[in-house]
Amino acid sequence: MRLLVTFLLMTLMTSLPARAETVVAGLSRDQVAITANFDGSDILIYGAVKREKPIPEANPMHVIITVAGPKQPVTVRRKDRRLGIWINTDALTISKAPSFYAVATTGPMAEVLRTADDLLHKITIPRAIRLPNTGEPLESQVKFKDALIRIRKKAELFQQREGHVNLFDETLFSTKIDLPANLVEGDYTTKIYLTRGGRIIDEHTTVIQVNKVGLERWIYNLAHEKPLIYGLLSLFIAIAAGWLASAVFRFIRF
Repeated sequence: MRLLVTFLLMTLMTSLPARAETVVAGLSRDQVAITANFDGSDILIYGAVKREKPIPEANPMHVIITVAGPKQPVTVRRKDRRLGIWINTDALTISKAPSFYAVATTGPMAEVLRTADDLLHKITIPRAIRLPNTGEPLESQVKFKDALIRIRKKAELFQQREGHVNLFDETLFSTKIDLPANLVEGDYTTKIYLTRGGRIIDEHTTVIQVNKVGLERWIYNLAHEKPLIYGLLSLFIAIAAGWLASAVFRFIRF
């Protein structure tokens, strides 16, 4: 029975037609090192469209490129002024939100991608954020999500770059994604989508590794693996810095 099922699956796979247009892509580099003086970086994403047939005349091709950082839970708080003091009143914990998310396209998003395909692949920034099942009204949750998007766009952690992908003769494409200094360590998933008439016809996935190195890595490991030693070392450095500043001040004074 198992051999029969395997044979049927193989027959079905070999009978499927090959995709007429597929992505062949590359990165200027697939690793980013966070050092003590890291102030951001950029990644060049480029590629080509491989075809087995002539370029279709109907529905021009578009390219969408996304870069998503590690997903994390995040709590968004709403502040209100009570008796002249700003205090936290309401909060919502979003179960999964990318720590960094950039989406670049060859044109306006409304022309490049259908809503149905966006719902399926979760490409736009609002779709990439997963709201929790808390039973709260959806309208209230959307307000918290919009606030998170607004805050992270201001910090350049969320980027929407419509028209920033260069496409030549519907064959060669390229774009540059700016990575800010406040990156979270981890794997950054890069996806490239080809669309025609708003429909996704092919996609390609690769990964950019972002890691702390050198002094940053040593401090990070010390803080997480040996917190007592890290705390004592921090206290010693603070005392030594205070004593040194006092000694310099006395020397200058006299």
